[in-house]
Amino acid sequence: MSAPSVSAYAWEPLTPRGVAAFARARLSRLLLVQGIVAVLAAIAVDCFLYLDCFPTISIAIKQMPDQGEIRSRQLNWHGDSPRLLAEGGFLAFDVDLKHAGQIHSSAPVQVEFGRETIRIFSLLGYCEWNYPPGWIVAFNRIDLEPLWRAWQPDVLAIATGAVIGGLMLSWALLATLYFLPAWLVCFLANRDLNFRQSWRLAGAALMPGALLLTAAIALYAVGALDWIQVSFAFGAHLVLGWIYLFLSPLFLPRRTPAETRNPFIAK
Repeated sequence: MSAPSVSAYAWEPLTPRGVAAFARARLSRLLLVQGIVAVLAAIAVDCFLYLDCFPTISIAIKQMPDQGEIRSRQLNWHGDSPRLLAEGGFLAFDVDLKHAGQIHSSAPVQVEFGRETIRIFSLLGYCEWNYPPGWIVAFNRIDLEPLWRAWQPDVLAIATGAVIGGLMLSWALLATLYFLPAWLVCFLANRDLNFRQSWRLAGAALMPGALLLTAAIALYAVGALDWIQVSFAFGAHLVLGWIYLFLSPLFLPRRTPAETRNPFIAK
């Protein structure tokens, strides 16, 4: 039985057949579609930041006293301690100068400011850092409110660039690691694919998982999913890449016997 035919026009990375089409497409086509997927991921991350993180940060700043700063590696705090500043669906902020552990938030990420260190709690435990030497940072409502309002658009712009650039770079690196397994599958299944085509196929196979995680982040931002479900989606998007990597080559045409292949037709 011959393999299903593959369209020469690659445009969708949602099905194994669609991913396989990118093997024979131009590199510019792959980069264009990857760029579109990266932009969608950046929009989802921006929505998550704007809806789930920014409001919590704004509330935390409003709860700060009128005076306070981080200077000489110490927090100069003019309020009660311990004190919960704000708690959202994803982030929580509190001040506990002694890190006494009296405030436990249900948010997946809790940022706690101590006298000399800052702790970040998550589902995996916590990590702790000293305040950097030489830091003189305002830690009060009067200074931080206008500063945060001014920086919000810049934070979104930085996040957008970081997501797009990070995804494009990581896809290129992962395709470099994955193209040999893709070529090996084609070799064992008697499919017609060279190394450059295997690299393009490996790059395209990463997009379905990215779209799955993008949808999960967007649904979490609007409250349709919880953090545990997003964690499962994160694991699933890694597995999905391998599924497409091994399944998509089966939708490529079979290798033509050498004696019947036209040597004047470039692959």
